[in-house]
Amino acid sequence: MAEIAISRGVDAALERGMEGRGLSREDALCLMQEGPLQPLLEAAAAVRDRAKGRSVSYSRKVFIPLTHLCRDYCGYCTFRSDPKPGEAAYMLPDEVLAVAEAGRRAGCKEALFSLGDQPERVFPEAKAFLKKLGFERTLEYLAAMSELVLEKTGLLPHSNPGVMGLEDLRRLRETNVSVGLMLESASPRLLRAGGAHWKAPDKVPSLRIQTMETAGQLSMAFTTGILMGIGETLEERVDALLAIRSVHEKYGNIQEVIVQPFRAKPDIRMANAPEPSKEDLERTIAVARLLFGGEMNLQSPPNLLSKDYPDLLKAGINDWGGISPVTKDFINPEAAWPQISSLAERSAGAGFVLRERLALYPEFCSRPEFVLPRLEPSLRKLRAENGYAREGV
Repeated sequence: MAEIAISRGVDAALERGMEGRGLSREDALCLMQEGPLQPLLEAAAAVRDRAKGRSVSYSRKVFIPLTHLCRDYCGYCTFRSDPKPGEAAYMLPDEVLAVAEAGRRAGCKEALFSLGDQPERVFPEAKAFLKKLGFERTLEYLAAMSELVLEKTGLLPHSNPGVMGLEDLRRLRETNVSVGLMLESASPRLLRAGGAHWKAPDKVPSLRIQTMETAGQLSMAFTTGILMGIGETLEERVDALLAIRSVHEKYGNIQEVIVQPFRAKPDIRMANAPEPSKEDLERTIAVARLLFGGEMNLQSPPNLLSKDYPDLLKAGINDWGGISPVTKDFINPEAAWPQISSLAERSAGAGFVLRERLALYPEFCSRPEFVLPRLEPSLRKLRAENGYAREGV
C-alpha cells in the first residue's frame, strides 16, 4: 500500500509539473526523493520543448577577473585568494581593457566581470590599491571598469560581484545589461563551523536574497542559481529553488537559473567531499524545470560534466551559459570550455540548434523597463531582430 501511495504521489506531481502549474514544495521533494528518473526527465524535457522549442543558447563572453581577493573563505572555492607579495591586488584599467579588446576581436559580446566580495573590508592591500586610483570600495572600481569596457569596446558588461546594496546596483545599472549572484544555498546551516560557508559572511542566504529582490525593485535582469553538493540536504536544495522562484514571482527579473554541481579540487578545504553524480544533477535540473515551468531559462555549465554534457539537454536545460574563446573558466580552471564549434555539433547531435544570445536574454531585450535608454544603442548594435546575437558582429 505504501508503494501505491508513493506512486500516486509521484504521478500527481509529474502531472502538475507537466501542466505548467508549478510544483509545490511537497511535489518537488516527492520527485527529488522518489520519482523514477526517466519519466521525470521526459516530463521536464516536454515542458522545455513546449515553451522553448529545440534550440539551446549560449553567450560568447570574455572573462574579466577584476580581483581574486575576497573576504569569504568558502570551502569549495579556488577563485579567491589572500594578498601575495609581488602580486597586484586588482587588474589595472589597461589590463582590463586589453582583455576586453581581445574578447571583442574574437567575436565576444559579453564582458563577464567576476571578483571577490568586499576585500577592502579586511585587506589593507585592497584598500590601498583602491585609494591610489581614487576609489573607496571595490564596487565603485567595478562600476568604473564596466563603464570603461562599455565605452571603449562596445562589449555588454555583466557583473558577478557578490552581495550588493541599493546604491551599488543603481550604479551598475548604468552600464550592466544584467547582473548575477548565485544564491548557492538557502541553508544557514552551511555557515556553521566546518560547513561549506564557514567564515563566509557574504553567504548568509537572506543577504543574497535581498540583493536579488533589490535588483528586482530596480528592474534589473538577474542571473542566479544553486550550487549542489556542498553539504545541503535535498529539502534545503528544494528550498533554495523555491526562494529563487519567490523572488521571480514578485519582480519578474530572474532571467536565468543555473544548476551547478560542486566539483572537488585538490587545493580546497572540501577536497575530499563527494561530488554529485550525473544522475543527481539530471534529477535536480529536471525538478527545477518543472518547478519553474517552461518559460524560465535553465542552465548548467557544460564544462563541469566533461564529455557527457549533451545529456543535460534531456533534463530540461535550454542554455549552456557563457563560453569564452579567449579566457579560461577562472571559477573552475581545471575544466576547459568546449570549443564553440564542438558545442554546436554536439548540441545538433542531441537534436538542438545552438543559438548565440547576449548577456541579456531575448525576452528581456524587448522589455523597455529592463533596458536603460543609455544602453539601448549598445544593445541594438549587437542584437538581431529576434533578440538573439546578431551574426557577423
